[in-house]
Amino acid sequence: MPADRTQIHPPAVLLFLLGWTLVGLAFAGQMYLTQAKVGRPVSWTFALGRSLADWYTFALISWPAITLARRFPIGSAPVHLLVELHLLASMVFSLAWTLIRAGLTVWIDGTPFMETLRYALVATLVFNMLVYCAIVTTTHAVGFYRQSRERERRELELERRLVEARLQTLQMQLNPHFLFNALNGVSALMYRDIDAADTMLMRLSELLREALQRTKQPWVSLRDDLAFLDRYLGIELIRFAGRLTVRHEIEPDTLELQVPNLILQPLVENAIKHGIEPKAQASSITLRASRTTEGTLRLEVEDNGRGYDPGKPVLSGIGLTNIRARLEHLFGSRGSLRLDPGSTGGVRAIVEFPIVERS
Repeated sequence: MPADRTQIHPPAVLLFLLGWTLVGLAFAGQMYLTQAKVGRPVSWTFALGRSLADWYTFALISWPAITLARRFPIGSAPVHLLVELHLLASMVFSLAWTLIRAGLTVWIDGTPFMETLRYALVATLVFNMLVYCAIVTTTHAVGFYRQSRERERRELELERRLVEARLQTLQMQLNPHFLFNALNGVSALMYRDIDAADTMLMRLSELLREALQRTKQPWVSLRDDLAFLDRYLGIELIRFAGRLTVRHEIEPDTLELQVPNLILQPLVENAIKHGIEPKAQASSITLRASRTTEGTLRLEVEDNGRGYDPGKPVLSGIGLTNIRARLEHLFGSRGSLRLDPGSTGGVRAIVEFPIVERS
């Protein structure tokens, strides 16, 4: 345990004095009751004054003892040397208490100093050494507790940084994936409608500029994520030329809740790629957001595309895999992504995670 150089703050000093005062009150009560029991009663004022004088003296000379314990903690030197050091220090501590206490007694009662000193040495030498041992033990216990808390804080900070690094890696993976898929859409349109492809490319450049600006934002409001998604859908609507309809069923009280950045776009992209593109007829995508009774935010992206065969495994590309990994890092088992059959065919992607309010 390294030497503790923590500064002493006023609340700590008050707590320190309060502790010694409580000990003094306890011993005052013991003196008052004991003297009454043996037939030599004393007043409460007398018992309180003597006891507080004793324990405030301990409080005064405990500072050097605490400093010594912090300067030479367990492990800083061989055990036998530490034992010898604290044994000698406990004797000095006891003698210092005796001298101060004898001086106080002379000042209060006028008792001869040497008489008081001899009595105090015989009556309190061993007890004072035990008090020193208690002070040193408490100092070490507090030091080990602080060390433990500091180690725990550092571990949590390292874990937080590791999670942030992983999330940043996942988002860096998502951005080029989104770019390549969007460019493929432009490429496909280029041979059918040059003007539409030109408009789509222009909107795509604006969208990518915003995506790059949001790269360092791990959290955004649901309102902002929907606004980004609307820009992305604006590009897709050009590509599908009236064959795609988008519906919003968003509860108003969810719009300011915090969501992981770009949580919805990969779900919509997945619905378009696997549900809408293979279907020649007009199709729709429905976006939903709601609070659940379990205190989670539920996001849904449902399409009425071709759906999937319940007997076959559902494919998970980069987008869905990325979302699952981000939810796991952010929320552990409390975050989830699942794919269910849609209400009118197609697929419903459902994301749930604990509600995060705007900070």
